[in-house]
Amino acid sequence: MNTLLEQIKKKNAKAFTHSGKFHADDVFSYALLLYLNPAITITRGNKVPKDFDGIVFDIGGGEFDHHQPDHRFRENESPYAAFGLLWEKYGPEIVGEEEAARFDRDFVEPLDVSDNTGCPNQLASVISYFNPSWDSDQDQDEAFEEAKQFALTILKKKFALIESIQRAEDMVKEALNKMEEDILVLPVSAPWKKYVKETSAELVVFPSNRGGYCAQGVPAERENEEEEYRLKVDFPQSWAGLRDEEIERVSGIKGLRFCHNSRFLIAADTFEAAMEACRKAQEEAKHVKEQENNV
Repeated sequence: MNTLLEQIKKKNAKAFTHSGKFHADDVFSYALLLYLNPAITITRGNKVPKDFDGIVFDIGGGEFDHHQPDHRFRENESPYAAFGLLWEKYGPEIVGEEEAARFDRDFVEPLDVSDNTGCPNQLASVISYFNPSWDSDQDQDEAFEEAKQFALTILKKKFALIESIQRAEDMVKEALNKMEEDILVLPVSAPWKKYVKETSAELVVFPSNRGGYCAQGVPAERENEEEEYRLKVDFPQSWAGLRDEEIERVSGIKGLRFCHNSRFLIAADTFEAAMEACRKAQEEAKHVKEQENNV
């Protein structure tokens, strides 16, 4: 455990940030420190006390501030804000190096960019709603506490989801070892996308939490974020949006109950119906590809 983390986790740990109007940057920074140590005391003010011996963020020009001329940038030239600087230090301790980098890219970095540039960000806007209006008599620190609790709940949910994905790894990889026909069969509904990206799996079948079974298409690899999102195998166009007797009639599969209008997901009463739907989807995808190659 690094020295700074030890400092944060002390019983008498303290932190300091600016007072006045708050943003997603300082709110999520506060929430992150509270996640690491629920007992930490955080003070807000206009100037850092000379004798302050705790963590200082988003003010003061130190390690966790970004308002000074020599503020830091990521390798992709995206600017850090206080939340990103704290996450860089402590994120790997919470979710590991790989997931910390992913979480920074997908969650932290957009908030940092919004704080530094003022560009629109939906979550940053939501946090801003907690600031008292111009004619409100609500205490600013009280409002900050409300925003902090909201942000802390989001972080807890995010980290719990990451941990659940990590716990699913062994189960998904064991199922991949038993996979046949490029159809991955899972014993329970669990996160699987991270572990099938570079495999031959085309479709995934799993028990539905609504009863019966679901099957879902595996996303195809993309060269970059700009490339169009697509699946390795879609369910047939003729099934899109159909349900119950109508989809049974069109598909010829007894027990098939629903196909999402976007064709990435089906629901079925039985495992056998779900598997048959997957095989028919593979057959049609192969047929469509052959037609395209002959054009």
